[in-house]
Amino acid sequence: MTTTWITVCDTCKRDGWETRGMEQTDGEVLAAEVEKAAQGSEVVRVRRHSCLMGCSNGCNVTIQAGEKLCYTLGGFVPDSEAAEAIVDYAAQHAESETGQVPYRNWPAPIKGHFVTRHPPLPSE
Repeated sequence: MTTTWITVCDTCKRDGWETRGMEQTDGEVLAAEVEKAAQGSEVVRVRRHSCLMGCSNGCNVTIQAGEKLCYTLGGFVPDSEAAEAIVDYAAQHAESETGQVPYRNWPAPIKGHFVTRHPPLPSE
């Protein structure tokens, strides 16, 4: 089983960010929640990246693994429920041979958050 990587955009700011008086960006909050939810996983790893260029869909994450379908998801509220669902989906992605997870197995909090799907890069 290959490792699935969750990349969290740590610069994402949802609408109204500046008026909520937050000391951290929404992306930083989501990244911390995802890191916490993934602690102890043997198949999911988390990294942060500044700007995934999906600003209209903030908070953005990618689900990626070598030679598998990869996904971009966005529009999350940065909380533990979203983070746990993202990690749950990523674990299923890691277990899948192709990276495709049957819709019936998707955690409810990620439904409606898929932005893009990318085919795996050719091995040659």
